[in-house]
This record gives sequence, structure tokens and C-alpha cells, in this order.
Amino acid sequence: MEKTMSVSGFIILAAIVVVFGYGVTLYNGLVSLKHSVSKAWSNIDVLLKQRHDELPKLVETCKQYMKHEQETLEKVMLARSGVSSALGKGDMADLGQAEKQMRQGLMNLFAVAEAYPDLKANDSFQSLQRRISELENNIADRREFYNESVNLNNVRIEQFPDVVVANFFKFKPFDLLEFEESEIADVSVKDLFE
Repeated sequence: MEKTMSVSGFIILAAIVVVFGYGVTLYNGLVSLKHSVSKAWSNIDVLLKQRHDELPKLVETCKQYMKHEQETLEKVMLARSGVSSALGKGDMADLGQAEKQMRQGLMNLFAVAEAYPDLKANDSFQSLQRRISELENNIADRREFYNESVNLNNVRIEQFPDVVVANFFKFKPFDLLEFEESEIADVSVKDLFE
């Protein structure tokens, strides 16, 4: 009889250890996903800050040549402020809207710059234009990686049995960084010059 109690006690203890071990594995997986999202966001944040620092240089270079285009330059700087504000709040929806305005402002600025041959020939302008274009491409790439990380996290915290651990430890979903369809569609160069 004692042997039966010790065997059943061992089975219960083994089951508890297995369940606890499985719970720890789930928890560690969720923590890893959460930090993956944070890492992906920090990659975007660095690029946005770099672009934020480059824009005043671009606007200042353009001001020297574009005396009659102050409105275009002001829109770029206003969009820059909007991105900075959205970043400060951590609001992905606002950031998506601010990024839309930023891209439109930059497209307009580069389109207007076409009418200023001296500006287009300026080494500083060319360098800044290239740098900002590179940053834009990198932001788009990192946004894709960020959204994939967010999606993996959000799916896992809703799936059973992960949802039990996620709810117990209060894991929260993250917001996707989304842009409007018009932003990710091909740009009509014709529309820029009309």
C-alpha cells in the first residue's frame, strides 16, 4: 500500500513538474517575442531619429535656392514635428498619419527641386537627398520586420495555451505600424508635376 502511495505521489509530482516546465517554456517564449517587438521598434526609432536630424539640413540647403517655395519647406518641417510628436506619444496610428504627411512633403520637395537646376547640382542637396532616400527605404524594410514581430506576438498571446500564461502575466498586444494604401502604392510621377 505504501508502495502504491509513493508511485502515485511520484506520478503527481512528475505531472506538476511537467506542467510547470511547460508553463516556464511558454512564458519564456512570450518574453522572447515581446523583446523581439521592442528590438524591431528600436531599429525603426533609430532610423526615424536619423531622418529627423537630416531634414533641417535639407530644408536649410533648399532655402538658399527656393526663395518662392517657403510653403513646401514649411510643410516638411511641420510633418517632421508631427512624426516627432507621434513618436513621443508612442501612438502607432498617429505615427502612420504623420509618416504619410512626411512622405508627401518630401515627394513634393523633391519634385519642386526639379525646377531649380542650381539646387539639383548642389553637392550638399544631392548627398542629403540620397541619405534621406536611403533612410526611407530602410524605414520601410524595418517597418515590415516590426509588423511581422508584432503579428507573431499578438497571435501567440491569443492562442491556447499561451493565452493562459499571457493573461496571467498581463502580456499586452502591440499595434501594427500601418500606412494607408495610397502610401504603399506606386507613386504617379505625372501627378507630382501637375
